[in-house]
Amino acid sequence: MTENAAVAADRAGEFGGLVAAVTGGASGIGLATAEELALRGAEVCVLNLNTGSLPAGLHGFVCDVTDRASVNAALAAVGERFGRLDVLVNNAGIGAQGTVEDNDDAEWARVLDVNVTGAARVSAAALPLLRQGAAATPGSTAIVNTCSIAATAGLPQRALYSASKGAILALTRAMAADHIREGIRVNCVNPGTVDTPWIGRLLAAAPDPAAERAALAARQPTGRLVSAQEVAAAVCYLAGPYAGATTGTDLAVDGGMQGLRLRPAEPASEKDER
Repeated sequence: MTENAAVAADRAGEFGGLVAAVTGGASGIGLATAEELALRGAEVCVLNLNTGSLPAGLHGFVCDVTDRASVNAALAAVGERFGRLDVLVNNAGIGAQGTVEDNDDAEWARVLDVNVTGAARVSAAALPLLRQGAAATPGSTAIVNTCSIAATAGLPQRALYSASKGAILALTRAMAADHIREGIRVNCVNPGTVDTPWIGRLLAAAPDPAAERAALAARQPTGRLVSAQEVAAAVCYLAGPYAGATTGTDLAVDGGMQGLRLRPAEPASEKDER
């Protein structure tokens, strides 16, 4: 077996025999994560408002994260189908633009209900199944929350969204402390600007979509948007066996946006003169 084949075989069996659930798993980061978990051997349950167009191999369960009865019913259905849960990815979320002046109380309540309380609702409903998974296969049980660069860097016109993701960062650490002795690790991934359908809609609504895309790409030191597959790989690492000693941690997948401070690139003409 070649080295690449051996790596592929190991990857395919990384989550073998385990059950994962991904909220908001029908598109964007959620779908990429669901597909990557399935590729690595997990039985993957997609918890989403609409599950009618999922790729083959994924199991759809209708779930509205803002409705506790819907959440409880979806997790009960997962339990009936598989009898356990090993990995939960709290990915469902919505965006918001503007300063604190630009969103009314109803919009604050709506976004926080989806992005923060929704993750708490799903986690609460999933914990009995996760405890079963932890008992059956010690070291295999994890929750990964989708956070954001907006939790750790001040971004213009993102006050409400940033507040919701800051809450997810704090929630991740609190949950990690609460459940570490039950064998359940809790971490979050902090993506930068990811090339998803949501970003596509924002770009389409901009006066100059090409210029806006270039600006979003330029603010990340790599000079490009993050791919959904790159975020999915980070989620799988945090959820998987190689991160067994990692809990209460946020992992940036942001092209260096949070940690790097690069000088402006020199024009080619100035380089040539030296």
